[in-house]
Amino acid sequence: MRNEILNEDTVINNHSREKTIIKTSVIGIIANVFLAAFKAVIGLMTHSIAIVLDAVNNISDAGSSVITITGTKLASREPDKKHPFGYGRIEYLSAMIISVIVLYAGITSFVESVKKIINPSTPDYSIIPLVIVAVAVVVKIVLGRYVKTVGTKVNSDSLINSGEDATLDSIISASTLVAALIFMLFGLSLEAWLGAIISLVIIKSGVDMLKDTISKILGERSDSELAKSIKQTVTEFESVKGAYDLVLNNYGPDAWNGSVHIEVPDTYSADQIDNLIREIQIAVYNKHKVILTAIGVYSVNTKDEEIIAIEKRIREIVFSHEHVLQMHGFYLTKETMRIRFDVVISFDAKNRREAYQEIISDVQKEFPEYQFQIALDTDFSEE
Repeated sequence: MRNEILNEDTVINNHSREKTIIKTSVIGIIANVFLAAFKAVIGLMTHSIAIVLDAVNNISDAGSSVITITGTKLASREPDKKHPFGYGRIEYLSAMIISVIVLYAGITSFVESVKKIINPSTPDYSIIPLVIVAVAVVVKIVLGRYVKTVGTKVNSDSLINSGEDATLDSIISASTLVAALIFMLFGLSLEAWLGAIISLVIIKSGVDMLKDTISKILGERSDSELAKSIKQTVTEFESVKGAYDLVLNNYGPDAWNGSVHIEVPDTYSADQIDNLIREIQIAVYNKHKVILTAIGVYSVNTKDEEIIAIEKRIREIVFSHEHVLQMHGFYLTKETMRIRFDVVISFDAKNRREAYQEIISDVQKEFPEYQFQIALDTDFSEE
């Protein structure tokens, strides 16, 4: 079934995304190498530690782009026996490395700035080098916006982090210009102090990037809007009475696998259910690019009016309890006098287990002649 869903269009889209990321990264490498060379020369000429550090920072940015390319190439490897869901999460690792580089650059810059505050040196500014730095600021702003925009478009955390880093670099360079103008106009050297302040901003940005990437590696709750839209697609099939227990697992940017339970009439045959499941899997992938690797089935009573009335009454009892989000999978078997269903209780409940026990007690009290199988379930996409 997986091969039915992963069609030629999917391969083409993945290849196009990879080419876009690599092309953007190469542009970043070229731009940063040229900027680093210019700034290094200017920094040495003017004895400006801030400009020299800025040049070093450009080299680290070029390294970040190399890491992005390497991570993208590795992540695009085909699934194999050891990693059947592919290598997409490598992109998160490359994004984490870039975050560490940003954090390291911020710490290094802060240490050097503090050294200059303790042992100040007089910078030697002139107009031409500062004009070149100003041009570099503009280039970095444009580069940062471009890389981040492309990263958002292709859902690449590595590019987004690189774009954010480039934007921070433009702020560093701009602060150097401000310090130079203040020195030239008033004779007051604030370069080291500005460097320290900007370094703290970079450190915070690096920490935030790192936290965000680690969170994705650990595994985050799926986007509630995505979950809602998938359930809507599933329930658009006429024979599906409800969609529940949706679980989504992320294996890299735009790489989602999942499972869901559906309620279907108890009159459906095995071949009808099989065809329905296949149609749902294809529809969900075409619309949401999510592969449903498994679809479980709940049978719904449709032939006995007495059973339908009992279900209605039980629903009233269940939903009379606070924090109940769902009740699904109801089925009553008269031959064994057994009723089973699942109940979803919100994490907002003070004690989910206690609320669950109260529901069991109330339902059993209303229908003492039946045996109950009631499962405490979880909505993994709960907001």
